[in-house]
Amino acid sequence: MTGSLFKRNFWSPDILSTIGYETIIQHLNNGRKNCKEFEEFLKERASIEEKYGKDLLSLSRKKPCGQSEINNLKRALEVFKQQVDSVAQCHIQLAQMLREEAKKIEEFREKQKLQRKKTEFIMDAVHKQKSSQFKKTMDAKKNYEQKCRDKDEAEQAVQRNANLVNTKQQEKLFVKLAASKTAAEDADKAYMLQINTLDKVREEWQSEHIKACEVFEAQEYERIKVFRNALWLHVNQLSRQCVTSDDMYEEVRKSLEKCNIEKEIEYFVTQRKTGQTPPAPIMYENFYYPQKNAAPPEKTTGLNLPRRGPVPIPKSLPDDSDYSLVDDYSLIYQ
Repeated sequence: MTGSLFKRNFWSPDILSTIGYETIIQHLNNGRKNCKEFEEFLKERASIEEKYGKDLLSLSRKKPCGQSEINNLKRALEVFKQQVDSVAQCHIQLAQMLREEAKKIEEFREKQKLQRKKTEFIMDAVHKQKSSQFKKTMDAKKNYEQKCRDKDEAEQAVQRNANLVNTKQQEKLFVKLAASKTAAEDADKAYMLQINTLDKVREEWQSEHIKACEVFEAQEYERIKVFRNALWLHVNQLSRQCVTSDDMYEEVRKSLEKCNIEKEIEYFVTQRKTGQTPPAPIMYENFYYPQKNAAPPEKTTGLNLPRRGPVPIPKSLPDDSDYSLVDDYSLIYQ
């Protein structure tokens, strides 16, 4: 507890003023409102965590993710799906924990509300009593002052008419003076009685005000402690969620460390290889002279050479009469 106690710092010189009490009440109301806002925040966060967890769970269980992979990468993906499922479950559990914390804050807030009601009821009563008694005292004071003025006027009247010969008139003045004195004395007693009563009421109010300040300060101390601890717990839960998720994802990383790229390829080749002999070259087969074991045609570069032999060179010159003869074979009809 600090040295700035409520009971030492929330007073006013005006006996009718309740500004100190009202300032404390306003602060407590704000504190209660702040607790309510944090409570609603936790509930909303719980809804978000629950929805995220369910969506993540649905994604993990329904959406394929590398389902045709093989070997260690396949096992790593299986671990990944399992850990994502676990992370989703953690978010759903976190949502439940947040709702429980929100419920605790609500119960604490309602508990303080009931405690405050008792004190506020007493304070409202003493405030009304103080205000009522002050009014009665002021009325008694006014009456007392008026009776004193009446007595003074009666005394002055007697003094002014002291030399009157009319004894009857003087008797009336003396009777009036005696009555005014009696009335002033009675008013004085009544005024003193109201002053004494007001002082008792003031002391009672002051005592109740001190008690209320002590109760309210204790409540505020407790509220801040609960609020602070609740917020601390909340961020711890979020941190724990992150650590738990990271531990789960670490299992995926460990599984991925077993995935060697070269070995993955070797595994695929070993499991799915179709043979090591490539197809033989397609041989040329002469339509007129089929050969079973004909040698494959030689590779050529550039344009393909014609398959027929070279054109025969004519033995005769173009200006000879038999220039058209090629190897004793004439292309001209005789």
